Amino acid sequence: MGDSTGHKHKHLEFTLAAVSELSSSSSVSSSSTPVIARFSADDGVAALRFHQGSEFIDGFNVDLGTSQLFKLGPLQSLCVSESADTNKEKSYSRGVSIRFRNEEESRDFHSAFEQWQMESKGTHLPNGDISVSKSKFDNKIEPSSAKMYFHYYGQLLHQQNMLQDYVRTGTYYAAVIENRVDFTGRVVVDVGAGSGILSLFAAQAGAKHVYAVEASEMADYARKLITGNPTLGQRITVIKGKVEEAELPEKADILISEPMGTLLVNERMLESYIIARDRFLVPNGKMFPSTGRIHMAPFSDEYLFVEIANKALFWQQQNYYGVDLTPLYGSAFQGYFSQPVVDAFDPRLLVCPPMCHVLNFNEIKEEDLYEIDIPLKFTASVGTRVHGLACWFDVLFNGSCFIDSTVQRWLTTAPGAPTTHWYQIRCVLSQPIYVMAGQEITGQLHMIAHNAQSYTIYLTLSAKMWGPGAEQGGIIQTSSCKLDLKEPYYRMSQPQPYTMAQDQQPHQLLQAEDIPPIHTEDLDLEELELLQQPSEPLGAQ
Repeated sequence: MGDSTGHKHKHLEFTLAAVSELSSSSSVSSSSTPVIARFSADDGVAALRFHQGSEFIDGFNVDLGTSQLFKLGPLQSLCVSESADTNKEKSYSRGVSIRFRNEEESRDFHSAFEQWQMESKGTHLPNGDISVSKSKFDNKIEPSSAKMYFHYYGQLLHQQNMLQDYVRTGTYYAAVIENRVDFTGRVVVDVGAGSGILSLFAAQAGAKHVYAVEASEMADYARKLITGNPTLGQRITVIKGKVEEAELPEKADILISEPMGTLLVNERMLESYIIARDRFLVPNGKMFPSTGRIHMAPFSDEYLFVEIANKALFWQQQNYYGVDLTPLYGSAFQGYFSQPVVDAFDPRLLVCPPMCHVLNFNEIKEEDLYEIDIPLKFTASVGTRVHGLACWFDVLFNGSCFIDSTVQRWLTTAPGAPTTHWYQIRCVLSQPIYVMAGQEITGQLHMIAHNAQSYTIYLTLSAKMWGPGAEQGGIIQTSSCKLDLKEPYYRMSQPQPYTMAQDQQPHQLLQAEDIPPIHTEDLDLEELELLQQPSEPLGAQ
């Protein structure tokens, strides 16, 4: 799969096994020249076209605005499009059969089809109007994911977890109170209000009125909390519903929200924040926060790499109750490395100065968040094995800079800073790459949104190898991985000082001499008998 993006045009391509039109006997396979399916949005019209080599295949163009995609089998799908016959004033259908090379490409193609189709059908909702059809949220999010999402945030224990993140809550409070001149006498919309705490902060800062929009059952708790604080609550209205659908009686001067997920974009609430901006915010209104930055740097962590690799050793058993588990070892190994690692790590594990990708919430379009492509370029500070890419984020609360009494506040989740409930995230390569000090590391972090309110991550890191011929270009050492941001490995360990050298050998399991002895005099008779029983071998590892 490949893609390219520009200012006015963008496209996404997939290599297929074959494509054919149902109404004719014509069929095109990729036995010699690959058949490419290309999603494009030229001239503002989203379409799916097929080409082989440099030539487009005639008669196979699909208008995404009038099409449906059906899965016939693991590798076979059918795309049906409807077109209007102006002479006969009726509609007719045509079908294109698509065959994929593997199931993974089939899943990615279906996900891309849904995203591009949603983009082609998206409509702008004016302030105060309620769409009679499905909202943007319903069109792009799987119902089961949305149900679980709103159920999770409808529980007080999860709200408490966020409220007790004092870095998060304290930074929001400081950003609002220190910039009270922006809030005094202004109309505020709290996007995804949760417990209503940010609405109460805005009221404390002198807001004229606050509209707290919350789609989960937490809206009822927010009403109760706000009613219990009548001095502030008389200027707060709780609206239960999605920002994509809610009706407000007036425009807002300020939007406030906490839309950040893991890696900033997980849960896809940033898109709702942008939609609220387009629907409710007055021109030149303020957003709290106004900017987000994703920071990235390669890291080296033998401990983490070995920990993940060792998880799959269970599947190397050749005699597990008489069953050989090794056929699944490769899949299990890749499965463990497809999970981003969420934990707090020691910043000394970073092998390069970090770079960042900026998202300006005042200017970015919702569609820009469907696909995020970040070119990577670093210079190694030390010689080591690079095990992947470490990521974190920060957001900016930007007050009215021309007023002396206001300040800029950053909320950061950086390693080495006070730990937040977001922690940091690391994408671990199943095949590390070797670098020397001063060596250039390049690559790409490509994230594609999916309908489970998260992203599929494609990471590639490359380094020029040292040695003879390096001056003429040398050999590129490359490692790639695909991860699902929806399914992370919550390691949650606090950063520990790394006293041992990081160039230790990988794949070293604990040996018998490394395990502390068990003193039998401290055991009761039953425990001693269990220890003395012979164990059945579980096969070679």
